[in-house]
Amino acid sequence: MNKVILTGYIASDIELKTTNQGTSVTSFRLAVKRPKTKNDTTDFLTIVAWRGTAEFISKYFHKGSGIEVCGIVTTRKWQDKDGNNRYATEIVAEGVDFGEAYQTSQQFSEIEEDDGELPF
Repeated sequence: MNKVILTGYIASDIELKTTNQGTSVTSFRLAVKRPKTKNDTTDFLTIVAWRGTAEFISKYFHKGSGIEVCGIVTTRKWQDKDGNNRYATEIVAEGVDFGEAYQTSQQFSEIEEDDGELPF
């Protein structure tokens, strides 16, 4: 099964583009920390989003935003102008959420509650 869920921070500017056929698309780099590494290794992964997901990301997220991405891993091959084979591995986002990374990056203040008046 090809399914990936990532939580991290957007490490590049978001630019919404439109294909010649009118389809919305965006791509960005996602900074994701590896779990249980001694030196807090961070990977920078390329995320690609299409249509409504691309439009949602460009509207509500920006460089530095925390984001959760659910998607699939894809690879593609092409030839550069010199005829050399090139390869890319990308995550195609099927859905995104503000997620825990976004919430923990915000400033919150604790609300003091007086539970003396609760009926239980």
